[in-house]
Amino acid sequence: MDGWHETEIRVRYAETDKMGIVHHSNYLIWFEAGRSDFCRARGFSYNEMEKDNALMVVAETYCRYKSPAHYDEVLIIRTKLGEMRSRSLRFLYEVIRPSDETIIAEGETLHLVTDENKKVRILPESYKTMLMTDEQPDTNAFPANEAPH
Repeated sequence: MDGWHETEIRVRYAETDKMGIVHHSNYLIWFEAGRSDFCRARGFSYNEMEKDNALMVVAETYCRYKSPAHYDEVLIIRTKLGEMRSRSLRFLYEVIRPSDETIIAEGETLHLVTDENKKVRILPESYKTMLMTDEQPDTNAFPANEAPH
């Protein structure tokens, strides 16, 4: 799927404003959910990075709102790695309403890799390797052609 990882969400009532439209602040939260799922699909979590003294600090965000989303709609947060440098990562996002294939929003986040003292550091090689691999298979899934009938 061209490097994209998909995370499904359902819009909660608390995420909408008085007009019944998703409030703009929620998109950054959804980007984080997509990014966290993207990393887990590649074999690691933020928690593991913290234990290795490598934190991904948000340095920049961008979001372009293209169409409104509403309460109870199912949306897909598509996430992929846009750029990886020795000390920074850029993630790209698309928020899509699959019922009509509308792109709701597009965005990106830039992250600096720091240590626990917030000093910029080099991203450990193990994370570079995992980030560059395709998604890992679901270990809870049945092997191909072995699903129960």
